Amino acid sequence: MEKDIKSVLAENNFGFKKRFGQNFITDKNLLASIVEQSGADKNTAVIEIGCGAGTLTRAIAERAKNVIGFEVDKTLQPVLAQTLAGLDNVEVVFRDFLKVNLSELEQKTGEYAVIANLPYYVTTPLITKLLEEGRLCKSLTVMVQEEVALRLCAKENTPDYGAITAVIALRADAEIIKKVPRRMFTPQPNVDSAVVKLTVRDGRIPVKDAELYKKTVHAAFAARRKTLSNNLVNVFKLTREQAEKVLTACGIGLKARGETLSPETFALLSDELAKYL
Repeated sequence: MEKDIKSVLAENNFGFKKRFGQNFITDKNLLASIVEQSGADKNTAVIEIGCGAGTLTRAIAERAKNVIGFEVDKTLQPVLAQTLAGLDNVEVVFRDFLKVNLSELEQKTGEYAVIANLPYYVTTPLITKLLEEGRLCKSLTVMVQEEVALRLCAKENTPDYGAITAVIALRADAEIIKKVPRRMFTPQPNVDSAVVKLTVRDGRIPVKDAELYKKTVHAAFAARRKTLSNNLVNVFKLTREQAEKVLTACGIGLKARGETLSPETFALLSDELAKYL
């Protein structure tokens, strides 16, 4: 990209929109490093969510087979036409990715990786959509708010551990691969960020009913201060005796709380609960 990105934005009278969580990265070394650490190469089809000014899009295109980028802000069209000029392996789709039919998209892409600087306000629904609906998604390398990154990768018995952590663990290994200070963004946000890589491994945690597993996890965290036993009674309408039988069968203490259970233990709990539902 020959021209400074800030100049391109200024030339096109682009105004940043808070509602879209627009914070762009311009450092080419950082962008190249993110793509490299994603593992993408000339055989990898990539989906990007939130193209922004196209800086990450270009970095992906230079390393991957092709990239389909989704952008919700149509006023970025002239900016992207300029910043992505000369690239023949990029397609930009001006649509809200949350409304995209993933099975239809996957017929076009085949197996793919996701690389994205995710808008903070839609991080959780986007990751959830990809892990729940994406049958051909092999990995997600995503820039997110640092506190969100800590939640995605947390271990049980830590303050950051929550429902999203345990739900992700059903299908993917999660790790923070890079910290990104706020000064690297334009405009500068009020928080630091981190890059998380989720490597999809179907069957990572054996469970008989994935939907019941997710319901069990959400039940456990429905009221964090309450014991797991109380949450099971309230959400699944079990009797106190049934709830205690389920916990005992799984080797879980009767006073345990949800945040003490590993994803593997949640799987045991889910399978045991199925006998009473």
